[in-house]
Amino acid sequence: MTVPDHSSTLTGWREWVKLNGIGVPWIKAKIDTGAQTSAMHATEITEFERSGAPWVRFLVQPWQVTDDDAVEVELPVHDRRTVRSSSGHAQLRPVVLMKISLVGRKIEAEVTLTDREEMVFRMLIGREALRQGFVVDSAASYLGGRPSRETRRRNRGRA
Repeated sequence: MTVPDHSSTLTGWREWVKLNGIGVPWIKAKIDTGAQTSAMHATEITEFERSGAPWVRFLVQPWQVTDDDAVEVELPVHDRRTVRSSSGHAQLRPVVLMKISLVGRKIEAEVTLTDREEMVFRMLIGREALRQGFVVDSAASYLGGRPSRETRRRNRGRA
């Protein structure tokens, strides 16, 4: 068993997270101990080469019910993984490294890119990220706080 070199941080089953490294100040995420790797809703996923290395360009749409404030992102491809959904469908996805602020702690996590349009949460935080010193309280939500009321309204399409 790997013991983290820092204390355990309590997180709820859903949290608002920050992805400041890619210009997304807030996105609502489900903390998913059933998922190994974290995943994010991305559209217009295009792989390309830069200086001979694989990169990916994609749009992040942080709000649950609107495409407003979409951010175009370009990151190096860290890996490619076949991910099996809960319905049994397998999909080969690009994996990128992202800096995530979760419950006030900044971590780096592997994140797969996929279309989560039909899902309630635009992002999942999986076990690999949670192993960096997080404990999940399945009865709690938003232990890391919430963004402003205006931001939460935008997320619900009530700008």
